[in-house]
Amino acid sequence: MKSIILLSLCVAFAIAQVDLDPSNFDDTINGKFAFVKFYAPWCGHCKNMIPAYEQVAEAFAKVNNVVIGNVDADQHKELGTRFDVHGFPTLKFFSPGSSTPEAYEGGRTAEEIIAFINSKANTNVKVKKAPSFVVDLTSSNFDSIVLDTSKDVLVEFYAPWCGHCKKLIPDYEKLAAAYAAEKGVVIAKIDADQYKEQGGKYGVTGFPTIMWFGKDNKENPERYEQGRDLQNFVSYINNKAGTSRLANGRLGESHGRLAALDEYAKSFLSGDQAALLTKAEDAVKKFVGDELKNANYYVKVMQTIAAKGKDFVETEIARLTKLTEGSVAPAKVDEFTVRQNILKAFRAA
Repeated sequence: MKSIILLSLCVAFAIAQVDLDPSNFDDTINGKFAFVKFYAPWCGHCKNMIPAYEQVAEAFAKVNNVVIGNVDADQHKELGTRFDVHGFPTLKFFSPGSSTPEAYEGGRTAEEIIAFINSKANTNVKVKKAPSFVVDLTSSNFDSIVLDTSKDVLVEFYAPWCGHCKKLIPDYEKLAAAYAAEKGVVIAKIDADQYKEQGGKYGVTGFPTIMWFGKDNKENPERYEQGRDLQNFVSYINNKAGTSRLANGRLGESHGRLAALDEYAKSFLSGDQAALLTKAEDAVKKFVGDELKNANYYVKVMQTIAAKGKDFVETEIARLTKLTEGSVAPAKVDEFTVRQNILKAFRAA
């Protein structure tokens, strides 16, 4: 659910930007302060800049006299030529009444661009950051969080000036959102350029260095050497922590299912329901904890089908699907997903 919240914020950022072309350029920026990015869709540096530029656009979304614009100068070459664009991305600032823009040569973080626009347009907006589920580590909290034997912890040792670290930020944020409901998994990061002692202790010599501090392996953490995209991270953590998260934060389709009870469920709609229910009730006795809770749900579904008919399965799946699409706490989303998974076991009949 939290990953859905992050997606919604990204959509809001995109809407706040204005796509400019020869047909609307002059009318859009006329009489206003305008910060314009001239880009090409194939440009790697342009793609890397997208998250920061989205934050800039969102910050100024409600400021009427400031425009944050984009020009695909690979498609609209006449605008690129008009404003002396020779590379991508090129950033230009337009003041009201001036036909000659100022080239922006400053830093490309959202904070730096916003500070520049504030100084020129006499505004005072701030970066609107999306909620983050990445835990920030320092020298004072590192051991208490990372070495906690009840938690599996993925730690990124980074430096603020590191380009590869900046590129990793969007996927690392999504990763943390995906595991936000997992009480036993922590996604964390530490500025190892500032907190050199922690980096030195674990042999960090380059950035980013990513390490897995498993519950049973705190003294000799494993270096993460796989791909740095979201799906690779998710696959790695699921394998190490025994979780079954998807990249969007939802639980996988097998989560909560119990093989012993699946055997009875797949035959229940067309079989001897009374006999299968008795067998299921007897099988439940061997489970404990969360598995006991899930086993009891199998029995509850069987009892409901016996009382209301087989249509209950599809009706209930549809009801739970609708609930998970609303404003529901992450723990409830997990609960409803497990129920859906178990209900789908009855479809095999």
